[in-house]
Order: sequence, then structure tokens, then C-alpha cells
Amino acid sequence: MALKDNSSKRFSLLFLSFMALFWIIPFLWVISTSLKPESQAISWPIKWIPETFTFDNFTSVFARQDVPILRWFWNSFIIATIHTGLMLLFNSMSAFAFARLKFKGRDLLFWTFMGTMMIPPVMNLVPLYGLVSSLGWVNNYAAMIFPGLASVFGIFLLRQFFIGIPAELEEAARMDGASTFTIYWRIILPLAKPALIVLALFTFMGNWNDYLWPLIVTSSADMRTLPVGLAIMQGQFNIQFAKLMAATIFSALPVIILFIFAQRFLVKGIALSGIKG
Repeated sequence: MALKDNSSKRFSLLFLSFMALFWIIPFLWVISTSLKPESQAISWPIKWIPETFTFDNFTSVFARQDVPILRWFWNSFIIATIHTGLMLLFNSMSAFAFARLKFKGRDLLFWTFMGTMMIPPVMNLVPLYGLVSSLGWVNNYAAMIFPGLASVFGIFLLRQFFIGIPAELEEAARMDGASTFTIYWRIILPLAKPALIVLALFTFMGNWNDYLWPLIVTSSADMRTLPVGLAIMQGQFNIQFAKLMAATIFSALPVIILFIFAQRFLVKGIALSGIKG
């Protein structure tokens, strides 16, 4: 049995190492290309180590007046940060109600809500755009912040975690005179820190990398986000790969930094919330 377990672990480690290498190779190519002159970036066969190292691609991207990449970065950061904060607030409130409060039709409402996950998000684009347009939010931050705040996945993730919190803590707080909101804010949320960080990471990354919706609801270059801006750069630079890869690295930095700091909470949160129900 021990020999079988060791073989299984070795196979799992070998498979995960292969997958990690498979995913990191494109990122290494992006870094290598961003440090090459354009003539080397499009040369064949591919040379992973640049013959001539240059940072001109980074400086030229920031120097262009018709490519406001810092403005796009700021737009993405503001939108993703506010959207993530509001989603954590609203989803945690909903998850608390489904997990800790008792009211008529709670389970039916929850599973009905879960059933909406079967609806493809693309089906909501037309009615959602009509709603945003009627509110006057087109080409506005609000159009990219408020839609999607009620996340079925987020509510499910937090509900699973809240269910696993001992009920004795809540009962003791009520005996001390704590209100429902006090229990939610001062007891449940601090204990749910790993799950909240997991949801914040997923939400921020999803919003930061979103392309289709910001493309639909924005019309001016100053309101574009980084993913949409990078697509514009492909046309303006005639797909100059070295400059495009330099801009791609700049756009990926916040997500990479966020993932590095939240990595331990990511594993812990998924492990603790995914096994309760």
C-alpha cells in the first residue's frame, strides 16, 4: 500500500510539474520578446535568450501620446478594486442570510439562484446593455462596476464557508446581546478571511482581464481598460510583438503581485470551503 501511495505521489508531482512548465513557457516567451528589438522578436527559429537586450519597448509604449496606457491601467485598477470590494460586501451578506438565518423558502430560493449558473453569460449582454444605456451609464465607470455584483459563485463559496463556522459562537454572541448585523460583521467575517481573500482574488482577476463587456460599454479611448487597450495597440502598432509584449507584462504585474501575496489563502480557502455543505 505504501509503495502504491508513493508511486501515486510521484506521478502526481510529475504531472503537476509538466503542467506548470506547460503554463509558464508562454510567459517566459512574453518576457523574452519584450526585451528584444523588433527584428529579433519576429525572427525564426525562436531564440529564447535575446541576442541584444533592450528596454526601448517599455519606454516607447509609455512615451506614445496616442496610447494612454497609464490611463488604461488606472481605469482597470479603479474598476476592479471597487467592483471587488462591493462584491465582497453584497455576496457576504447574501451568503450569511442563506447560511445562518432561517426564513421561509430559504433553501428553495438558494437552489433557484444556483440554477441561474446554467444560463450562459453571453445571453445577458443585450438586456444588460439596454439597462445600462437607460441609466445613462454607457462610457462610464458605473457600467463596468455595478453589473455582476451578485455573483452566484461568490455566494455559494462564502455560504459553504459560513456553514462550517461553529454555531456555538453565534449563540454565545446572542446571549451577550449581539445583533444579527454585529454577528455578521464582528464574528462571521473575521473568521471567513481565507474565503473572502479567495473570492477577492478571483473577482479582481476576472474583472481585470475582462475584455468583452468593457469593449461594449465604452466608446472613448480614455475610458478603455487595459485588455481593450492592448487590442487597440495591436492595430496601432501593426502587431509589433516586442512592444505589445512589453505592455502585456505591465498589465499582468498587479495580478501576479496579488496572487503571490494571496497564494496561501487561495489554497486554504478552497480546501475549507469546498468540503462543507
